[in-house]
Amino acid sequence: MSDTHAPATASTPVPHGYDDGHSHDDIAKHVKGYVIIGLILIACTGLTVFLAYVDFDKWFGGHNWNFVIAMIVATFKAGLVAAIFMHLKQEKRTIWKFLFFTAFFCLGLFLLTALHWVDPIFGTTRTHH
Repeated sequence: MSDTHAPATASTPVPHGYDDGHSHDDIAKHVKGYVIIGLILIACTGLTVFLAYVDFDKWFGGHNWNFVIAMIVATFKAGLVAAIFMHLKQEKRTIWKFLFFTAFFCLGLFLLTALHWVDPIFGTTRTHH
């Protein structure tokens, strides 16, 4: 009795008209790229942990600079994940337009959060309760 649902091996002929369009070299190239991006993300995580122990407030003379630096690193990491693992780098222009507007409004929300700390009308600094 033959099993018609057995997986195809290198010696098993591929059915006529069936081509997944991926050679072994293409898959190996993509896996290598994913591993490199994964290592970059791990290194950025280590960088984030290291930067958490650096006191940027005394260098820049403000408050919450550690948070700002951490958000910059996190934004870079999120961009890598979106571009590579979510395959946004191969998307059409419309997707990029939506991504741009999303980033624009996200930055607007960050600005509103920053304005919470400093009142631009009266010039006073609020303290965290």
